[in-house]
Amino acid sequence: MAPLSSLALALASCGSAASGGEDRGERGQGPAADGDATNTPFAVETKASFDEPWAMDFDASTNTAIITEKAGTIRLYLPNGTKGTVSGAPRVAYAGQGGLGDVRFAPQPGWEPRADGSLDGRRVYLSWAEPSAGETSGAAVGLGTLACTAPDACALTGLRVIWRQQPKVTGHGHYSHRLAFSPDDKYLFVSSGERQKQSPAQDLSNTLGTIVRLLPDGRPAPGNPFAAKGSPSDEIWSFGHRNVLGLAFDADGNLWDLEHGPQGGDEINLIRPGQNYGWPLVSDGDHYDGTPIPRSSSRPDLAQPAISWNPVIAPGDFILYKGDKYPGFHGKAVVASFAVPGLVLVSLNGSSGVEEARYPLANRIREIREDPGGTIWLLEDGPAPDSGHLLKLVPRKASSHAN
Repeated sequence: MAPLSSLALALASCGSAASGGEDRGERGQGPAADGDATNTPFAVETKASFDEPWAMDFDASTNTAIITEKAGTIRLYLPNGTKGTVSGAPRVAYAGQGGLGDVRFAPQPGWEPRADGSLDGRRVYLSWAEPSAGETSGAAVGLGTLACTAPDACALTGLRVIWRQQPKVTGHGHYSHRLAFSPDDKYLFVSSGERQKQSPAQDLSNTLGTIVRLLPDGRPAPGNPFAAKGSPSDEIWSFGHRNVLGLAFDADGNLWDLEHGPQGGDEINLIRPGQNYGWPLVSDGDHYDGTPIPRSSSRPDLAQPAISWNPVIAPGDFILYKGDKYPGFHGKAVVASFAVPGLVLVSLNGSSGVEEARYPLANRIREIREDPGGTIWLLEDGPAPDSGHLLKLVPRKASSHAN
C-alpha cells in the first residue's frame, strides 16, 4: 500500500475510532458540525427530507434527481424544489443493510424530456436486496422505464431483473450493489459484496466479493478475464473484495472503488481486470473479535490499496469530482463518510492516494453526487421518517478558504 503523507496521518488521528460503520448497524455518530466554517470551500443548504435515503442520480437534460429510500420507495426531486414520487419499485429484503440500493439513469441517446419537463420514457437502472426462499437474499439489478403523468408523478414500468448476485445466502449485510457505467457507456459495472461470508471472495465460481462487468442488458461483457471458466465467472472483472460502496471512473477512464474494511482498513483501490484485492487473506484492519489479519503489504502479489484508513472513515459513497466550482476539488475523490461524519478529500495519482482534508458535517453522509452543472449534493443517512436530508453544497469564493 502507498504510505500516507504526514498530513494524512495527522488527519486520520483526529478521526472517529468507530470501526466498520456498516457492520455496527451504521448508526455511529462523530462530532457534530454545520459544514459552514469559514475554512470550508462550501456552505450547506438543506433542500428536502427523505426516509432513509440511499442513492441518487441526476438526469442531465432536466437536472431532476431520482432518489432511492432503503425501505423500498423511489422519489424525485425537481430543480424547483418539488418532491415527486415514482411507483412500481420492486419488493426488497429490507433488513440490516438490505433494501433498495443504487439508481442510475441509463445512457439513452436521443431521449428528450416531454414539453412539461417530465421524465416520461426515461430508462432507469436500480439495484436492491432481493428476497428469496429460506430466508436467503441477494443483490439484484433491474432496468425499467419511467411513465410520467407530470414532472413529479411517474411509474417505473417494465422493470425486469438483468443480473443477480450468485448465490443467494442468509444474512443481511454486504450487498454492495453500486452501479457505474464506463465512460463510453458500453459496459455496466456492479459491485457485489461478499455478504459477510468472507471466503467466497476468493472463489471464482461465484460472484460474491467481486466487481462484475456487464453489457447494458446484463449479459457478461465479452473479454472479461475469467470468461473461459464459464458462468458466472465470465461476469467477473476483479475479485477479493469485501463491501464495495463506491464505483467511479476518473477522467482518464480508470475505474476506482471505495471499500469498507473490517475493524480498520477502509480503502480506495484502482481496479484492474483480473486482479485479486485480497479479502479475506489480507486487510489493513482486523476482525471485530480482535483476531489480526495479515496486512496488505505482506502480500505484494495481491493488488494493493491506493489508500487505507485505520481508524476507519466508514465510507458511504464517493465521486471523482469533474467540475470547477470548489477550488482544489477538481479531479479528486470526495468521499461521503459516516465516521467523520462528513466529507473526506483524497488526491489520487497513479495507483496511490493521499488524504488532503476533512470537512465535518452534522450527520453521517450516505451518498454524494455531482449534478450536470458541477454542484455537489449529499444525502444524509437517517432512519426515522424524514430524518435524512438532501443537502446542496453552495460554493464559497476562492478567497474564503484554503485547501
